[in-house]
Amino acid sequence: MYVQLAFALDRVKAEAQNHPEWATTLPFKAVLEGDMKALAAGGEKGLLELIMATHAGMTSNEFQKIVTDWIATARDERFKRPYTELVYQPMLELLAYLRANGFKTFIVSGGGIEFMRPWSEKIYGVPPEQVVGSSIKTKFEMKDGAPTLFRLPEVNFIDDKTGKPVGINEQIGRRPIAAFGNSDGDLEMLQWTTLTDGPGFGLIVHHTDAEREYAYDRKSEFGQLDKALDAAAVNNWTVVDMKADWKQIFPGKSSRHA
Repeated sequence: MYVQLAFALDRVKAEAQNHPEWATTLPFKAVLEGDMKALAAGGEKGLLELIMATHAGMTSNEFQKIVTDWIATARDERFKRPYTELVYQPMLELLAYLRANGFKTFIVSGGGIEFMRPWSEKIYGVPPEQVVGSSIKTKFEMKDGAPTLFRLPEVNFIDDKTGKPVGINEQIGRRPIAAFGNSDGDLEMLQWTTLTDGPGFGLIVHHTDAEREYAYDRKSEFGQLDKALDAAAVNNWTVVDMKADWKQIFPGKSSRHA
């Protein structure tokens, strides 16, 4: 489950007392009852409803504080660790290696851009202006004499699938030299990066380690890896087998099991 979805679920529970109608309305009812199957059955429409209800109706500064406070205290249920510690050690090493050799690194994610920006630099070394993500609409307004940006419950841009090359072009303005992904949501970004006349490297992380992380691909409710896995063989993208290729998954953990 995506970290931002975990954040949205916690926000629903925290705000439920102010919305009694949520107890009988999907997808909120599914969240409050812990029914993840019903939530998944709602598809993208249900997830967008959650995001609109929990991420809007406040200023950008207010939302940033909520995210910062949550990310500092939230723990993953399975691993009992902060989400910021459940980043991939090989990814951190790769980012550091690329920057040490003159590359500029970006996060291009389907996640909310203002959800990621408060912590992307501390965790990944990627500053806010180098984060490309999905967004909701905002409007400028004066509030108590102060200029603010107010978050509206309307989708502005979805940075996933075909949206990723669009987001890269609009916010970065240059075609990437290398792109790294782990789901079908990254397919078009990998195509945009590699199917060119210039240099282009594509890599897919295949989640195959149910013991140290998770094992999922073609039939997963979240993060499905199907079309992109087939495309990797056709386009000569590197496929990393997490179980076989990574000695270490998360920072601070021991090396590969026997």
